[in-house]
Amino acid sequence: MATERGSDRWGLAERRLYLCTPDRPDLEVFVGRCIAGGVDIVQLREKHLDDSALVQRAALVKQVCTAEGVPFVLNDRPDLAATMGADGVHVGQDDTSPAEARAIIGDRAILGLSTHTPGELAAAVDGHGGGAPAPVDYLSAGPVVATPTKPGRPGTGTDYLSMAVARSPWPVWVTGGVDPDCVGGLVAAGARHFVVVRWLVGADDPEHAARSLRRSIDQALADAAT
Repeated sequence: MATERGSDRWGLAERRLYLCTPDRPDLEVFVGRCIAGGVDIVQLREKHLDDSALVQRAALVKQVCTAEGVPFVLNDRPDLAATMGADGVHVGQDDTSPAEARAIIGDRAILGLSTHTPGELAAAVDGHGGGAPAPVDYLSAGPVVATPTKPGRPGTGTDYLSMAVARSPWPVWVTGGVDPDCVGGLVAAGARHFVVVRWLVGADDPEHAARSLRRSIDQALADAAT
């Protein structure tokens, strides 16, 4: 019997709001409140911890996510994701290649890939030099606007988002400054899946902030479907 892919196991195409968070002192409580407000996939993105500390913090997030039926994704490190039982891993253009990451984490895990340019999109969808497409479950596209979480990277604008949505056989998660005010324009450009960092990480009440953003997403998608 064929192995069920992580994207199918988790119903990835139906998920809408993806929290990407660094480590923080209240990590468990923060993630739980975000999920209560409507977040339905969580990534820990932390570049400054040693491997042991990162695994410990990731395990805390995984425990919260598992209790709520939400997939947990670790950024950059397929080796640690496999070791600690993460539900998936997300890699960037300068990280482990998608093929190598897939070999490490296996077919049942979610694998995501960042894209920022038409060339990166083409390489993922069409394969390098006419090879096989990247063995991923989703792409991210952006940041549509410049953001402090990606210093030095210019915004891609919504044209790239529209291109990625049109060309990708996988769900495309838009990144860059996602908040309730911009959701309508992103939906008009084709977005159906949203990555959020600052709107929640900087919120005094993350559950309320997540609920406000999720409400805006659901309303914009409902309006687009009519």
